[in-house]
Amino acid sequence: MSASRQGKNRFLSGNEAAAEGVRLCKPQVIAAYPITPQTTLVEKLSEFLAEKTWPAPCKFLLVESEHSAMAAVMGAAMMGSRVFTASSSQGLLYMCEMLHYVSGSRYPIVMANANRGVATPWSIFGDHRDSFSLRDSGWIQLYVESGQEALDTVVQAYRIAESVLLPVMVNIDGFTLTHTYELVELPTQEAVDAFLPPLNTFNKLSLEAPKCLSFMLWPDYHLESRQRQQKAFEEAAKVIERVDAEFHAQFGRKYDGLVERYRCEDAECVLAVVGSVVGTARVVVDKLREKGRKVGLIKVRSLRPFPVSFFASLKGPCKVLGVVDRDISFGLEGGLYTDVKASLYRPGAEIRTMGFIAGLGGHDVSKADVELMYDKLDNALQGKTEEERQFIGMRWA
Repeated sequence: MSASRQGKNRFLSGNEAAAEGVRLCKPQVIAAYPITPQTTLVEKLSEFLAEKTWPAPCKFLLVESEHSAMAAVMGAAMMGSRVFTASSSQGLLYMCEMLHYVSGSRYPIVMANANRGVATPWSIFGDHRDSFSLRDSGWIQLYVESGQEALDTVVQAYRIAESVLLPVMVNIDGFTLTHTYELVELPTQEAVDAFLPPLNTFNKLSLEAPKCLSFMLWPDYHLESRQRQQKAFEEAAKVIERVDAEFHAQFGRKYDGLVERYRCEDAECVLAVVGSVVGTARVVVDKLREKGRKVGLIKVRSLRPFPVSFFASLKGPCKVLGVVDRDISFGLEGGLYTDVKASLYRPGAEIRTMGFIAGLGGHDVSKADVELMYDKLDNALQGKTEEERQFIGMRWA
């Protein structure tokens, strides 16, 4: 890796790493309202601006609510500006109306969501129920495993969003990532400028090319409009793969696009995981491999677009696939589990599936919990009785 793109190594929290990624992308307008555990991210952005370390002109708007934050960045995007916002939990849900306005209007807005459980009961700690509940809002949703990936994914998110004119939500596990520190490599500004050119979009207000934005559409053409959004998401799946490959060529780090396989070549029992629990699962896989057990790990990085073709083509040694959800769709199961099963369904499919719900409300998902999941997959492989859907880590029944 050349020194020109390597930059500095810094000891940063996940929120600080994401903020550094935002600064490197040089948005012209930021609007935000603080909410734990997102607050330190937008505080860091405001510090950058106050200290005049921002690399280009930028306006920071402290608004009265999360709804207003999304409305403000949408207004700036309508004028052709690169923008950023962030939220979490109840704040993200308060944005819900505007999320649909943004996606339907095809504005390439990037936001960070510090994943946190939703009320009631109240929790300020992390799970995925906030973002999973909005997976039908028309936003690309990417999930990160580390602070380094948070920074890198923010940079990739702008390239992705501006390539397909879809908004992108970068999801960072609350406290587990947002407030824990690790050594993070910061790319140079010159390298990011080469990777991410200035925004030049036709989807904006212009006196030279007048157009109607955020318009009403009669029923005759509404279906066609939504079909175009769907096609954009299908294209986004390819773009995410391509952008990650180009990022690897530029910066030397890669995340395998939509989904990453870890030690799956001969694995009979495999877990599919999202977010920070991936790091814990990697350690458990290595430990069990040392004992001769054929286990593997699938890291799902993109919830929307979902890696349907990957799971649809899953075959070979994998006999039992477990899915770990830090989410629950009450009355059914974890949301990731539903999507994985739908993708796997095809005539002749022989992979047995199990859904594990764990880590709700910030409940720790320990190495022992992950090992227990692999034990249950192994039991199923051997024909022993195991329930299809299970809660893991219960302290009381």
